[in-house]
Amino acid sequence: MVGPPASDTRYRLKLFVVGGTARTEFVIANFKRFCEAEFPGRYELIIVDVIKQPEIAETEKILATPTLIKESPLPVRRVIGDLSDHAKVLAAMGLRAH
Repeated sequence: MVGPPASDTRYRLKLFVVGGTARTEFVIANFKRFCEAEFPGRYELIIVDVIKQPEIAETEKILATPTLIKESPLPVRRVIGDLSDHAKVLAAMGLRAH
């Protein structure tokens, strides 16, 4: 069932990117704004550069970037590709906008 994020729910998110480009910096900044709007003060965002940390990308079986993994709350969800449509990202994470 898809519902709005509970006000006390904490989110653990991993964003896998290929660092060092202006596009990557834009994706990261845009996603941080999204997190602050949707989960203000209630999220942990871990940025993983697959070039600098290939072992983490391999462990998580990352095949494309950007890839977002919502680790908690369960269930774990993945969003691959364009993260600019925030409504679609929320839906893919099993959530609705508040």
